[in-house]
Amino acid sequence: MLLLLLLLEATVLQLASGSYHPFYNGFYYNHIMNDMGNGQDKDYFNGARLVVETSKDPVYSYSGANVTLPCHYRYEPDLGDKRKIRIKWSKIRDDYTKEQDVVVAIGKTNVAFGDFKGRAHIHRASQHEASLVISDVHLKDDGKYRCEVIDGLEDESDVVDLRLQGIVFPYQPPRGQYRLNFHEAEQVCQDQGAILANFNQLFQAWSEGLDWCNAGWLADGTVQYPIRLPRKPCGGVHLAPGIRSYGPRHRHLHHFDAFCFSSALRGSMKWKERCRSGNKTHRRAEADCLAEDNESSAVFNHVE
Repeated sequence: MLLLLLLLEATVLQLASGSYHPFYNGFYYNHIMNDMGNGQDKDYFNGARLVVETSKDPVYSYSGANVTLPCHYRYEPDLGDKRKIRIKWSKIRDDYTKEQDVVVAIGKTNVAFGDFKGRAHIHRASQHEASLVISDVHLKDDGKYRCEVIDGLEDESDVVDLRLQGIVFPYQPPRGQYRLNFHEAEQVCQDQGAILANFNQLFQAWSEGLDWCNAGWLADGTVQYPIRLPRKPCGGVHLAPGIRSYGPRHRHLHHFDAFCFSSALRGSMKWKERCRSGNKTHRRAEADCLAEDNESSAVFNHVE
């Protein structure tokens, strides 16, 4: 019994000294006391480092296309031998709630989730590649994606932005202005073969000339509107051009118009009587409406 106790004590001392590593996956962390005298320990890295990199620039695609989101990883210094790692891709939601699982891969086994089943897989043409391939891109695939590489206790990730090319259009229902709660706005966009636009899409449309005084829902539950020509009914003449925001609104109780996003716009634009009276061109009618602008002066009614 005494010999057993002595052996146990020696083992505990060896583990405490940090000289024995019962589990090693290529990454060492030295656990030492700091010199501040406050009893807090520090972990100092002393081994290989896992690095994950994706595209720093957005990847552009369009509805119905196939797209590859690049992701590569490496070790510093290189560990050399082939390692059994796990790759996970997830989509970051517009409202930054729990991320949506896209696909997980271990070796040659890929498992896709939800709406990505049958459309997403990991492309590993080289030893350290972990790119994501999405087939038949959907409108709602637009957004940020996280590439995560897990090697034992090591877990590193990077984010890539997928942006779909298309059109943002404001939607006001035939029954009048500001009649849609968030869920109704989602539905009317779907009825037009579109989805609620996100901020990046609205900002892009604004930079390309969209000027709209009526506030509308976006995909993250905020209410905003784009102004290029500051004027009194649209926040005042002293505010700079840009995207005006009401911030997050109650998704059931509050009612606004909607900003929809589609890869292709089908149908026609409807003009209010005061805007289309006489023999006017599209541009002249829009200019006349803007000149008389007030909070209910949207020139667009609906897409048919």
